[in-house]
Amino acid sequence: KHFHRAEHWVVVNGTAIVTRDDEEIMLRENESVFVPLGCMHRLENGEADKPLLEVIREAAHEVSRPIIFGVLIIISVYLPVLTLQSLEGRMFRPMAVTVVSALLGSLLLALFVVPTLCTVALKHQAKVFAKGRGESEKKKHWLDKLRERYTRSLTKAGAHSKLILGTALVLVLLALGSLKFIGTEFMPTLDEGSIVVTSKRLPGISLTESIAIGDQIEKTIKSRPEVEDVVTKLGRPDLATEAMGEYESDSYISFKPKMQNASNHKKQDFSDELQKQLQKIPGVTYEFTQPMQMRMDETITGTRGDVALKIFGQDLDTLEQLGHQAETIMASVQGASETQEELISGAEELQVRIDRRAAARFGVNVSDIQEVIETLYGSKQLSEMLLGEERFPIALRLPASMRNDPDTLRGLQIKTPQGELVRLDEVAQINTVRGPIIINREQAHRRVVVMSNVTGRDLGGFVKDCEAAVESKLPLPPGYRLEWGGQYENQKRAQARLLIVFPVSLLIISGLLYATFRNAKQMFLILTIVPLALVGGIAALWIRSINLNLSACVGFIALFGIAVLNGVVMVSHINLLRKEGKEMDEAVSQGASDRLRPVLITALVASLGFIPMALATSRGAEIERPLATVVIGGLVTATVLTLYVLPLLYPWFSRKLENAPNEARVGQG
Repeated sequence: KHFHRAEHWVVVNGTAIVTRDDEEIMLRENESVFVPLGCMHRLENGEADKPLLEVIREAAHEVSRPIIFGVLIIISVYLPVLTLQSLEGRMFRPMAVTVVSALLGSLLLALFVVPTLCTVALKHQAKVFAKGRGESEKKKHWLDKLRERYTRSLTKAGAHSKLILGTALVLVLLALGSLKFIGTEFMPTLDEGSIVVTSKRLPGISLTESIAIGDQIEKTIKSRPEVEDVVTKLGRPDLATEAMGEYESDSYISFKPKMQNASNHKKQDFSDELQKQLQKIPGVTYEFTQPMQMRMDETITGTRGDVALKIFGQDLDTLEQLGHQAETIMASVQGASETQEELISGAEELQVRIDRRAAARFGVNVSDIQEVIETLYGSKQLSEMLLGEERFPIALRLPASMRNDPDTLRGLQIKTPQGELVRLDEVAQINTVRGPIIINREQAHRRVVVMSNVTGRDLGGFVKDCEAAVESKLPLPPGYRLEWGGQYENQKRAQARLLIVFPVSLLIISGLLYATFRNAKQMFLILTIVPLALVGGIAALWIRSINLNLSACVGFIALFGIAVLNGVVMVSHINLLRKEGKEMDEAVSQGASDRLRPVLITALVASLGFIPMALATSRGAEIERPLATVVIGGLVTATVLTLYVLPLLYPWFSRKLENAPNEARVGQG
């Protein structure tokens, strides 16, 4: 309703800014307001005698370019999110797709649907234009005072430009330098409200004994007052979704409501105390995790635990020995918790090694000895019974009590070709040895895994310390190699992807800025806001003790889009004032003060929208908190530095603008 006599308009992150006789009027809407704005501007400036369709067509054509460029800049900012893969892509790609789809939909609406609606809505708008002027005059009083104070402070800042620019440069360097010391991780640990305790007995344990130990574990867990219920799953499930033997079990712990909503620190204390109680059960090792986290780790990385050291090689004994050494080394690193080696051996088995010389001395064939053992122990089929059309195999096998007795095996008699009987221990060596439980392969290579969780520190720093310790203390034989996995594997993959696509996104934004201003210097001027925004985002992470993770990186991406558009708003308006003939200093001062309100309101609206995410404590808030923290902190410094640093830098990047009359037409209506 305040669009009459409007001389200029500009896009501010979906906000219409109208300048009328040095008065700014803001409407928080989307791109759809720009076509009606242009139409009413033309109708109020002597074009009311033209056909309405012609006025609407000219207005739509006039505003199409800045609308398209604004939408393309935001879409370019979200390109890195669209290219994320695997788990990180599934978590954040829907958000980026939603934002981009909404932007494209609003763009089509503004360019095609709104002009059509204007043919109906703008027929009787004369009365609306004159309505509400007095209200806007009353509401602008305190903003005018703020604008006057900002203009005076900007004048003082001009007198100390070197000090301010130097301070800004130091802040940027300190922020970038502090990234080396900030903790890194893939994603914050999500509090699921429940815990899974994975227990592993000694390999080769019987099912009866394993169930008895499981009952002891359940009784110990249920003795805790915070526990509501416990369900234990022992061994491999009916559907082979995971490989678990009779010596492994998962105990799913459900907490009482008070404990479900407790802090992560309190739940960690519960896990530590429970682990001390469970250690009293001999011969069992434990690992604490959460249901969804355990399934995701197994599905994505193939291992449980935050960090997994995979050792590849050929010989199982050598792999097991290297695994023992690596487990000791990793357990000694600060932050290691529940460090354990993947069991690949330990099953007790009878080994029969035929003495060929003794067999030859008695005239016994090796194949005859193997056939007797296979028949009595391996249930070799001897015959077949027919009942009508049904067939049933017939096998001969020793009873379990005799099969598990080495003395019985030694006393087996083998018949020689001469008809003599020879004891089996006379032609073979019979021993009880530890054999492999499972032989795991990855990409056709045998491997053993050493897993560890991380508590009390960041994942990236822990892995760096582990890499240094393992490299110095664990020499590898020829043909053996190491590979780090677990959550760290996800982190490396996401970082590698962002290091590629993020610079490409900046190049696209740079191209759009150059196409907008047609001036390379001013393009670089706008891009200086990106490091200025980094300062507040990194500072906010330090203040709230949040590690740099993928959620925080997505927050930086969203932050850059808002900061760049604010820079476009200020620079385009200063360019407009210079084209009207104002001197450099006057144009910078007036242009910055004119754009004080849109810059502040844009930052304030975005910050207020993210405050609930930054302060949320409900389930899943751990994922949202880093993103919101980065955006709020970055907007604070980006806004302050944009209001002062950008006007000070503008003369350095725009000395020859007067010689280019066709430049900087962004924002003129």
